[in-house]
Amino acid sequence: MFTGIIEELGTVAAAGPRLRVQCRTVLADLTEGASIAVNGVCLTAISIDQNSFGADLAPETLRRSNLGDLATGSRVNLERPVMPATRLSGHIVEGHVDGAGELVSLDSLGGENYWLKVRVPAELDRYLVHKGSIAIDGISLTIATLDPGPLVGVTIIPHTFANTTLGSARPGSRLNIEVDVIAKYIEKLVRATASPA
Repeated sequence: MFTGIIEELGTVAAAGPRLRVQCRTVLADLTEGASIAVNGVCLTAISIDQNSFGADLAPETLRRSNLGDLATGSRVNLERPVMPATRLSGHIVEGHVDGAGELVSLDSLGGENYWLKVRVPAELDRYLVHKGSIAIDGISLTIATLDPGPLVGVTIIPHTFANTTLGSARPGSRLNIEVDVIAKYIEKLVRATASPA
């Protein structure tokens, strides 16, 4: 489990089904077989050395997320899983991406704040609520506006803009979307209780 609070920006050293990421901070206690979130996608770390780690990407991961769009030199958001004693600063992020959205706009609001608008897959609309949580490229964010499309609007504060990949995203960029897992559980429970026995 993750929280959507990005720890480090890594750099892709090798792209494709065998991803390799150069980084420093997240390597401190990373072990072979441990989970690590790359742009919000939960991967298994392999072949760890003093300045990078590798991960194998399944065809489903390449299809559903933006990890298949990466090239050597691309920057990626990195987060280690939470420890039971860690504060949950963001929201529950599993790293199980629900689909890829499209960046519509990233406009300055002044004071180094930005307004991000993302078109998300229509099948995820039912899990989105005003002031609810959403993970975009693994970043825990609060939905500020929700328009037909569906179009999600969020404010990006200076710290998030400077310390994640959002600053380099451009209109048309694919962004990994993970909706709040609690909404999915509630939907299933409501459906089960509404069904005739």
